[in-house]
Amino acid sequence: MFKMANNEERKTKKLYADIVRKEWNRLKEYSYFRLEFDTTMVFLKKYLPKKGLILDAGGGPGRYTIELAKKGYDVVLLDLTPENLEFAKRKIKKERLQDKVKAILEGNIAKLPFKSNTFDAVICLGGPLSHVHPEKNRKKAISELIRVAKKNAPIFIAVMGKFAVIMNSLRFWPEEVKMKKHFERFSQQGDDYMWRRRGYCHFFELKEFENLFDKNVEIVEEVGLEGLASTSRDITKKLFRKQPKIAKNWMKMHYKTCTNPTVVDLSAHMMIIVRKK
Repeated sequence: MFKMANNEERKTKKLYADIVRKEWNRLKEYSYFRLEFDTTMVFLKKYLPKKGLILDAGGGPGRYTIELAKKGYDVVLLDLTPENLEFAKRKIKKERLQDKVKAILEGNIAKLPFKSNTFDAVICLGGPLSHVHPEKNRKKAISELIRVAKKNAPIFIAVMGKFAVIMNSLRFWPEEVKMKKHFERFSQQGDDYMWRRRGYCHFFELKEFENLFDKNVEIVEEVGLEGLASTSRDITKKLFRKQPKIAKNWMKMHYKTCTNPTVVDLSAHMMIIVRKK
C-alpha cells in the first residue's frame, strides 16, 4: 500500500518550501537553466495537442502551467509543497489566467486524485520523479501519470541525470567525492540523501528511466535538456549573455544532438516523451 509521506519526502517538501522564488527564477533568469526550459518548450510544442486539458504534475511554482495557459490550454497544477502553490496562485492572478488554470491542488504524483483517462496531456517536468522514494514509489508515480492520461495522449516526464553530476562532482562537490560510502552509493545506485545538504534525490541513467515504463505506452522521443552543455554551467552563462552569435550557433547544434541517446544519458536533465496506447 502506498504511503503518502516518508522521511525523504518530508525533507524534500520542506526544502522546496524554502526555495520557491529561487525555483521560479531558475528557468528564466539564467542562460544555462534556460536550456532546460527552452528545450522542453520546443518538444511540448512538437507533441502537445492543439488544445485540451493538461495536468502539470509536480509543477512547483507554476512556470510551465502559466506558459501553457498563455498558449490557450486548460491546465491543472498539482504540487507537493503548499508554498509553491500559494506562489503560483499569485502569479496566475497577476497574469489574469484564472479562467485557464482549472485547479491548483496539493498532492503527490504517486497518488493522483483524478479519475483515469482525464487529461489530453500530462507533464511532469524539472524532476519531481527524482524526489520520489523508494524505487517502488517511482514506478507507482509513472503508473499514475499514465493512468490519468487519455488514450493516445502524450506524457512528458523529466528527471535528473546521474552521469552529469558525476562529471561535475570534482569541480563542484569534491567534499562529497571524499565521502567514500556516500559517493559509492550515488555513483552506483543514483541515490543522494544529501541533496542540497538536507534532501533526497534519485539521479537516473537513461536505461533505468526507460525501464520504468510498461507496455501501456510507446516511447516517442528521448531528450537531453541541457545536452552537451551539462558540464559548462558557468561558461554558458557568461558566453550566451555576451556573445549572441555563440549562443545561436550552439543552440543550432544542441537541437540536432539533444536526442542522441549518449547525449540524453549525459544530460543534467533528461526527458522521455511517451504516448498512451
